[in-house]
Amino acid sequence: MADTATTNETIAAISTPAGRGGIGIVRLSGPDASSIAVQLVSLRHPLEHGRARLADVLDDPTGKADRIDEAVVTFYAAPNSYTADDLVEISAHGSPVVLDLLLRRALDLGARLAEPGEFTQRAFLSGRMDLTQAEAVRDLIDAQTLTQVRQAASQMGGALSRRVAPIKQSLVELVALLEAGIDFAEDDVDVTDKQEIARRINELKQPLIALEASYARGRIVHDGLTLAIVGRPNAGKSSLFNRLVERDRAIVTATPGTTRDLVTERISLDGIPLELVDTAGLREGLEEAEQLGIARSREALADAAVVLIVLDATQPLNEEEHRLMEAVENRPAIVAINKSDLPTANAVPHETAHVPAVRTSALTGEGIPALRERILALVTGGAASEPGMLTSIRHHQAITTALSAMSDAAEANSGGIPHEMILLDLYRALWALDSLTGQTTTDDILNLIFSTFCIGK
Repeated sequence: MADTATTNETIAAISTPAGRGGIGIVRLSGPDASSIAVQLVSLRHPLEHGRARLADVLDDPTGKADRIDEAVVTFYAAPNSYTADDLVEISAHGSPVVLDLLLRRALDLGARLAEPGEFTQRAFLSGRMDLTQAEAVRDLIDAQTLTQVRQAASQMGGALSRRVAPIKQSLVELVALLEAGIDFAEDDVDVTDKQEIARRINELKQPLIALEASYARGRIVHDGLTLAIVGRPNAGKSSLFNRLVERDRAIVTATPGTTRDLVTERISLDGIPLELVDTAGLREGLEEAEQLGIARSREALADAAVVLIVLDATQPLNEEEHRLMEAVENRPAIVAINKSDLPTANAVPHETAHVPAVRTSALTGEGIPALRERILALVTGGAASEPGMLTSIRHHQAITTALSAMSDAAEANSGGIPHEMILLDLYRALWALDSLTGQTTTDDILNLIFSTFCIGK
């Protein structure tokens, strides 16, 4: 990615998704944004900060020509813009031809095509937002559920930064206390005793531990999980799959072995993205196609984060099901005892002591709400949503590094190690917290983060 630490270049890009739509936006940012914009369109009134202006898009802006579109042009003067540079947004109708024409003319007039995430990277480099807020912009764009949108909006508002700020402030105060004791020992500045250092370190660790624990739910909200539905043929796997998806997505017949390949569908379970995988029934396949489907079922079972085992309430467990129950004993799993509406369902005992079970009927819908609740509890581990959750592995690594450094500092303190060595651990923790919000993040990491954005944002 180009170096955007200096913003002497004006960048331009189409900021709306590719394809046709009611509206399309060409965005320019940099010192020449307004001067280029007035040459792209025929404005009806001069540009003014924060005011939308009507303009005509002409076939040939250098001379008299026919109007080919009508646009709204909005100018934001530095530093009161998204990037803290002069910024112009030209909102035309969403014709790819018109938008491409405007962009090409902007490039001809001296603008440079923006790289992925470059507008947001400029906002970060100018201090308009910290790195967790910049990452939340990408998360908001990628969000697939309302819960993900809310989480991203919370991060964009600085929820995680506000949660880290008091921890960092207390850490800086402890560092300053130890530094003063070393630097000004000859001036009768008291050296902090071991008990006080231990108390302060323990107070710092507690909120870090709580923050680290939030990753369990934050990761799931951010990334979602895969749930594999497995069991014997004709146990009702596809019917339950359709119930959870709330539409007839998988083919259901009375003939065993109907499902020959994996059928997947993404749903939102109380805001948690969940990819359901309907698998072929596990048995000794009679045909090559069914054997291949069963092999893929076993792969899906191995790869899934959560397993839903579907048992037939009218049939005792067979050998394959016993092996399946043993295979998931130490994994997140739940059992649906399906066909519970049939008269013979209660006559058959099912050994599911080590796996939570719910009696269901895919035909009548009985037990489906309870099944949804059990799945949700299983995937979240009972963790509640909270402001400022850790949602990415980068966030998690920063906090775990800080925690490790604080633990090393506590151990060094209890062992009577000189304060100079304790400070090394404390500074390592401080660097980790700084890297979370971007104060000490290297250019390579920044480029990697912003390269995952879409062009125009």
